[in-house]
Amino acid sequence: MQRTRIAHALLASAVLVSLAACSSGADQHKDEALGSKAAVAPARKKAPVQVLPGMPPVLDPKDVYAADRPNRLSPVVKDFPSRVYVPNTNSNTVTVIDPATYQVIETIPVGTQPQHVVPSWDLKTLWVNNDRGNTLTPIDPKTGKAGKTVDVHDPYNLYFTPNGKYAIVMASLDRELVFRDAHTMKRVKTVPVSCYGVNHADFSLDGRYFIVSCEFSGELLKVDTERMRVIGQQKLPFHGSMPQDVKISPDGKRFYIADMMADGVWILDGDKFTQPSFLPTGKGAHGLYISRDSREMYISNRGEGSISVFDFAQNRLTKKWHLPGGGSPDMGGVSADGKVLWLSGRYNAEVYAIDTASGRELARIKVGSGPHGLAVYPQPGRYSLGHTGIFR
Repeated sequence: MQRTRIAHALLASAVLVSLAACSSGADQHKDEALGSKAAVAPARKKAPVQVLPGMPPVLDPKDVYAADRPNRLSPVVKDFPSRVYVPNTNSNTVTVIDPATYQVIETIPVGTQPQHVVPSWDLKTLWVNNDRGNTLTPIDPKTGKAGKTVDVHDPYNLYFTPNGKYAIVMASLDRELVFRDAHTMKRVKTVPVSCYGVNHADFSLDGRYFIVSCEFSGELLKVDTERMRVIGQQKLPFHGSMPQDVKISPDGKRFYIADMMADGVWILDGDKFTQPSFLPTGKGAHGLYISRDSREMYISNRGEGSISVFDFAQNRLTKKWHLPGGGSPDMGGVSADGKVLWLSGRYNAEVYAIDTASGRELARIKVGSGPHGLAVYPQPGRYSLGHTGIFR
């Protein structure tokens, strides 16, 4: 015990001496002492994304689909009835399905060869693209009633600039991108293109450019949104390529382009616009749809009746769902709660409802002939970029 007390006393004495030595020079090193307390620099706030003028701010630079979470409906659409609108290209009608019952509740006559049902930027109107009829038919999603048609030439598909200023008509046979007033559809600027069959598109994270697929010439375009002009063009490195749907990755770094003849998806760096890499998915790859949690992308393989599932974090395909008895899954969308993937059966006059958790077919519903770009509506999001529903 005596020896232990002595050891403790010596240790205490040493500590006091040490503290005294440190404090004797403290006045000469005030700045050092303050500096040591601030060794961990405060977190810097990231500068906001410099978006296209007039475009709503980006909610999350790491996820362009941050506004599309399950059931996060805009106040504009929260009272709209949930419906699936199916344009029947050969029947010149739109079939309306109640997704709660999987029953057809109405058939709306429209113009000649309706290709897609497109939600407007402000979410208030659904535009039916009557391609060969050279008209757009507006549908009020609150009442389900069709309005007076608007004359628009060759409206194969329809998009909207991220600031809501212009509608962009994909005039496939005219070989034009036509910028129109987003509300009146009055022509503002016509952009002739040298590729053939402009059909699908998606916009960059900042909205300043968009990538367009040219179906019949196997090419891609890069278009400056604000200047309304083509700034890049390339031929896909596959003979007979027929690019279809286009979607940007959640982090905004890559674009995915389905190719129905190459049987897979091209992966493109949109900023650099260099030659893309290729991912085989299945015969007749056609439509691309993002899950409500931004983790997966559903790829419809129209030529083999299957849906491939791509995991963004793993950067690979993780699942493939085959429709029982086959089919021709084409275009569509994901339900507001994210639980059901709806796709048109282009060559089978039917629509498929698919469970996104298991890939199980929930329903197969007969519709008109040649069902194509069906729209599930309403969906979460602040505004629409067009097509069958690209929401931000």
